[in-house]
Amino acid sequence: MIPSISYARQWTGNIRGDLLSGLVVALALIPEAIAFSLIAGVDPKIGLYASFSIAVVTAIAGGRPAMISAATAATAVLMVTLVRDHGLQYLLATTILAGLIQILAGLLKLGQVMRFVSRSVMTGFVNALAILIFLAQLPELIGVPPLTYVMVAAGLAIIYLVPRLTTAIPSPLVCILVLTAITLGFGLDLRTVGDMGALPDTLPVFLLPDIPLTLETLQIILPYAVAVAAVGLLESLMTQNIVDEMTETTSDKNRECLGQGLANTVTGFIGGMAGCAMIGQSIINVKSGGRTRLSCGFAGVMLLIFCVFLGDWVARIPMAALVAIMVMVSIGTFSWRSLRDLRRHPASSSIVMLATVVIVVWTHNLALGVLAGVLLSGVFFAWKIAHLFRVTSTLEDGVRIYRLEGQLFFASAETFMQAFDFHERPARVVIDLSEAHIWDISSVAALDQTVFRLRRGGTEVTVTGMNAATRTLVDKLGQHDKDGGEAGLAAH
Repeated sequence: MIPSISYARQWTGNIRGDLLSGLVVALALIPEAIAFSLIAGVDPKIGLYASFSIAVVTAIAGGRPAMISAATAATAVLMVTLVRDHGLQYLLATTILAGLIQILAGLLKLGQVMRFVSRSVMTGFVNALAILIFLAQLPELIGVPPLTYVMVAAGLAIIYLVPRLTTAIPSPLVCILVLTAITLGFGLDLRTVGDMGALPDTLPVFLLPDIPLTLETLQIILPYAVAVAAVGLLESLMTQNIVDEMTETTSDKNRECLGQGLANTVTGFIGGMAGCAMIGQSIINVKSGGRTRLSCGFAGVMLLIFCVFLGDWVARIPMAALVAIMVMVSIGTFSWRSLRDLRRHPASSSIVMLATVVIVVWTHNLALGVLAGVLLSGVFFAWKIAHLFRVTSTLEDGVRIYRLEGQLFFASAETFMQAFDFHERPARVVIDLSEAHIWDISSVAALDQTVFRLRRGGTEVTVTGMNAATRTLVDKLGQHDKDGGEAGLAAH
């Protein structure tokens, strides 16, 4: 539990920087929330209400200060079929159930599974998101007036040059203000935020999803809720790691699971769609000076104020300004060093990184890419450890001694069995496990089979040197030291 004084500092430790960065994030969230609503097939206000609610609740209850959470494409794409077949009310119920599942994940401390995500997968995840962020800007850069390119270039120049003059105001905010002023002052005919969709003009209200509370309803929404919960937590925890590195701080992953779950649960009750952490907006926040919970909470509140009370002004912001910001984010997110490291790093690490990038970009599904990367990492790790396993054999006074070194598990079990000469008929064989460790049922079965084959040739077999963990596993699963063991092994 975080002490109250520490929690208070997570709100007040960087007030000026957080308020300014929160403004930038709020403005950048509006077109994205609208776009994600359109992806899911719902009214733009559903995504905007969600972004307000999720940002504020995760600011209060989440485990990572300065990380921005809101409605996202990753969760929106999972809801398309649900909305089409069953309507908005089922989406709201799914959002609530997904939140409850995430809360359960936090209580079960499942945030620790991030320990199994390798550095190569993280790099691939970051690079893939950078590419997706850039690709998402292409609709605003294709088939548009030439003046749009001039404005985007001007926006990028402002973003990169202003910090050389002053860091008092975040350069992305300067970009938005200057390009909006130019557009309005010269009456330029450019695509604006208002062209993305209508902004809400009322505050959200508490409501219960209008669905029948039956087992059939649960069967409809549960698969979607599980998928949304899993993808939302995966993207949130990955983004949390990235923000940890950027800010050189640590955070609480299990608390973040609870915070994301609470945010989605609340959001479903005010008419919003599910969401999760956003790497692009989080990077904008950090690069604009955001460091505490205040930046995320203020971004959510200002998003609602901008939409409901200042919608006429916000609608006039040129999309070119926001495109310039997102292009900056994609450039800053991509790990350019990883390209140089392709030759320097082991081939297996590079393959994992590239596979993660390709699958995420190809499918636009973060979960599939990360899952593939984790599985590949596991396969390469198992392959490497299996090749570090070794069996040596010596004959001493008529006793054949096999000494095992390394990790004996499913990938090295075959190597283990191939090391034995079953045609030799020594009076006695000793299998020395002093320098080895048995991990799973495959390796126990290999040991059993080896012992029984030697005994069938008339050889006395002794297994020695087992450590406590190996002994426990062999006593529980092994058959070679039990009466009728060979018959039991055959039965398995």
